[in-house]
Amino acid sequence: MSGSCHKIIQLPDTPYIKFTSFAVFDTTDILGNDCKGGRLKFYFEDGNGDLGLNAAESGVTDTTNLFLTLYRKTSGIMTEVPDNDLMKPSGYRIPYMERTGQNKILKGTIAVTFFYEFYTIADSDTFKYRFYIKDRADNYSDTVYTSEIPLSVNNVYTK
Repeated sequence: MSGSCHKIIQLPDTPYIKFTSFAVFDTTDILGNDCKGGRLKFYFEDGNGDLGLNAAESGVTDTTNLFLTLYRKTSGIMTEVPDNDLMKPSGYRIPYMERTGQNKILKGTIAVTFFYEFYTIADSDTFKYRFYIKDRADNYSDTVYTSEIPLSVNNVYTK
């Protein structure tokens, strides 16, 4: 019988993210109103496995670890939406994740669903997101962008 040891893969403690896709679809909100939906998917890796926040942690004041900025195309130019834009995203919380054992690396896909109640089918219905994540040790990933997404066309958009 022969045995071998496998070397444990090492990744940086700083999270890595990569935009995968954004799907636009027709849906219904919780009140039964027709609206558009969007689903952002991105791949992530975290070398020290400290991604996500636990809602029950005492003393935790930071509740956001997925940061999004919305850009809307107006007159052919992508510009960041103002604070009063009804489609402007708020911060999101990635749930607590932890691996047991010697290998703490986390890898996977995260999906975030948006509902667009207020939008117009016009030149300004094309948008994109800029986003990044933060782990529990306050390590920030790089900032990545989605492709341009026309909200009026149901489809899956990739880079």
